[in-house]
Amino acid sequence: MSSFIGLTLAALLWIQPIIAGAEIKGYERVSGNDEENISLYAKKMDDLYRDFKIDIKGVMYSQPFWASVTNPSYAPQIICKDINNDHKRELIIVLTKGYGTGVLWEDVHVFDTSTTSLNEVIVDHPLAIIHKNVKTKLTPKEANVIVGDKSYSVDITPLKIKQQNLFDHVSFGSTIDYEVKDNQLTVNVGGQISPASSIGSIVINYEYRDDMYQAKSIEFEPYQ
Repeated sequence: MSSFIGLTLAALLWIQPIIAGAEIKGYERVSGNDEENISLYAKKMDDLYRDFKIDIKGVMYSQPFWASVTNPSYAPQIICKDINNDHKRELIIVLTKGYGTGVLWEDVHVFDTSTTSLNEVIVDHPLAIIHKNVKTKLTPKEANVIVGDKSYSVDITPLKIKQQNLFDHVSFGSTIDYEVKDNQLTVNVGGQISPASSIGSIVINYEYRDDMYQAKSIEFEPYQ
């Protein structure tokens, strides 16, 4: 199975040598890491950047199915850190797919750079992890979030939410916010109980296991 996935990902990566930093007709340079000599180029289409190209030290890799917003405040992040303890830095690219009041949707791509080609490694989606590991209960007075054998209770009466606006359960996914902290890939996933009320975040720390990045730990952090 892992071999099939590897071949599929490799098929999506088109390699073409170019001069590092050169302009590409029809593309904009949307982000860069000058220290690592890495640039991201994309085409602006319908208020989104699409059809990305990654320029790594003069070699171009194509990612035609990526998308990211064009707001420069949410420009793609290029991070080079050793997040799997192999003593070699991985390339982590974080894209913003949507944003707004109380909303932030990010997507992450992790690449193994230890070989001559650029190989993307699967990162288990946080909503799939939450679906498998988190349960919730919601009443007009209290929200309960159960993660494994831990149960968290949040008093929601101070929020004064009208009954008709209260969800049936805690809904996760209003924010999906990736970061690399202390050489560990982490994602914060916001939890809402109504269209305008959030109570906290599920925090997932990833580890490299079975040829992909999977949840190492899952916790709920209530907002103060």
